[in-house]
Parts: sequence; C-alpha cells; structure tokens
Amino acid sequence: MGAPRSSRLAGFGHAVPRRRVENWEIEERLGLEAGWIERRTGIRTRYWAEEGDTLSGLAAKAGEMALENAGVSRRDVGLTLLATSTPDHLLPPSAPLLAHRLGLERAGAIDLAGACSGFLYALALADGFVRTQARPVLVVAANILSRRINPAERASAVLFADAAGAVLLMPSADPRTGLLGSDLAADGSGYDLITIPSGGSNRPFASGMAAEECLMTMRDGREVFSRAVSLMTECSGRALAASGLEASSIDRFVPHQANRRIFDAVSANLGIDPPCTVCTIEHYGNSSAATIPLSLSLANQAKPFADGEKLLLTAAGAGLTAGASVVGI
Repeated sequence: MGAPRSSRLAGFGHAVPRRRVENWEIEERLGLEAGWIERRTGIRTRYWAEEGDTLSGLAAKAGEMALENAGVSRRDVGLTLLATSTPDHLLPPSAPLLAHRLGLERAGAIDLAGACSGFLYALALADGFVRTQARPVLVVAANILSRRINPAERASAVLFADAAGAVLLMPSADPRTGLLGSDLAADGSGYDLITIPSGGSNRPFASGMAAEECLMTMRDGREVFSRAVSLMTECSGRALAASGLEASSIDRFVPHQANRRIFDAVSANLGIDPPCTVCTIEHYGNSSAATIPLSLSLANQAKPFADGEKLLLTAAGAGLTAGASVVGI
C-alpha cells in the first residue's frame, strides 16, 4: 500500500482529576478581592490532582477515551507521543509506561517537552509519521501543574491546572483532512520568562535547596502576555497562508487556554468571529499543553465535528515556543 495522502483526527479524549478548586480558595489565600481571578483571566474553577494521582494515570484515561472514540485496533497504533512538562519522573520518560497501560505494545513511545505548545509540535510530528508509515498515532498532552505552582506567587498560582487531552490520528486518502497548514516557531530570547529554576543539569537538586527553587516562576507576566499574543497571531497567519484558507473559512478556533484576554486578542487580530472560539478556560483553567486537546474533546462532545469543518489551533508558552495548525475534519 502506498503512503496515505493525509491524516485525519479520528478520536478524541480528555480527563481531569476529581478535585475541583474554586477561585475563592486561591483568592482568600493570596489576599485577593472576590472576583479578581475571573476578571483578569476568565477562570472560575480548575482541577488539581489529589494524593495518589499520577501524570501517566491521567494521560492514560484521556488516551483510553480517544482510542475507544476512534474504534481503532491497538495493535495497529504505531507511535505514542506524550507532550508534558510534568512527567512522572525526570528519567525514564513516561510515554513508554503510558503505552504499556493502554496495551499499545507494538507502538514506539516518547515524551515531548514543548511546554504550552507541546501538543502542536507533537501533532506536526504525528502527521508526518502517519503520512510516511501509514499507521495511526496517539497524541496525548497532559500536565499536573498544581505540584509545580508556587502558592505564594500570584502570577502562576491563579492560572495553572491539571488535565489531559488526547487525539488519535489515522491515515487518510483525502487531502482535505488532517493538517492543511502548520507553522512552528521559537524565540529563545524569552527563555527565562517562565521557568522552574532547579532540577536540571545546570542547577541539580541539592541538599538544603529551598522548595521554591523547584517550583514554577513567571518573571514578567505582562511581557509573557504581549509575546504570546504576537506569536500566536503570527503563527496562525502563516498556518492559514500555508493552508490556502482565510480566517473567515475557520469553523472553530481552538486556542491554548492561557488567559481569556490573550486568545480574545488573537482572535480579534485574525478577524475570527468570537462565537467560533472554543473556550474551556472558565471551568478548566490553564493546563499548558493539555488545553488544546482537552478543548477539542469537549467541543466534540458538545457538538460533534462534521465532515468538512476547518479548525485553527494555536499556542505559545515557555521557551518561548509557539505554533499553529489548520486542521480539516
């Protein structure tokens, strides 16, 4: 059999922990007035992991749902990609354990650390694998960021959440499905804007190290906001151009759920009608790479994707990394 002409999104899944955290719990702890978080971020609730929850366990629930939704044989899946910034361990990677839990014994498996843009990088790699190998790929993005939040740092404590989302890409003979246009970008000049200072080879764990050294910090929230809007807008424009489509042709805009004001600004820059935007941040917060596949799965549940729909996905995050993809259903 020859190589397929394209890929297609054949299955969707998502999972969140059981514990739901309301804004008032965080606002009281940080001494913020009631309503402060929602006004500035669009978030009302988010889900945080409980004792015993693991990243691979959360990812497996989303992956299981996507596999069942696609109805694909597990023996056919050729690759498992796990986009995460919070693996179970620094070593080994978590993807092999995820594939094992899902019974994907004939699939390769690897972690991708692309921060908030990780899912889009994984999607681009998955599309290439499907086209060349003619085998399905499971892409899962998952994070447990609540264990990396510095509870005293307002900029990150109000935003981040835990979740997993998954999609199953299948070979397709229809060139109108799958990735119609994609653009990936990086700007290392913003490398230190969002960091976990210690735990890497530059600053290994050491006796007496303060706990804050191993937690997430955001150096300049305004700069992050500005650069995210710029990167998401530029990547989206280039992805649309690569697909040969105008913004007016997009049926659903599925941005990274970083902050409601960020993706509202991006949609305005692109000229996308607000009703086209898929918004899940209100109830699920910002789970980094997981927000786009989580949103895809929730959107498909609410109103199943129809043949011929065109989606625009975009994200930007730590690194700085960014990307956008135009997807045909």
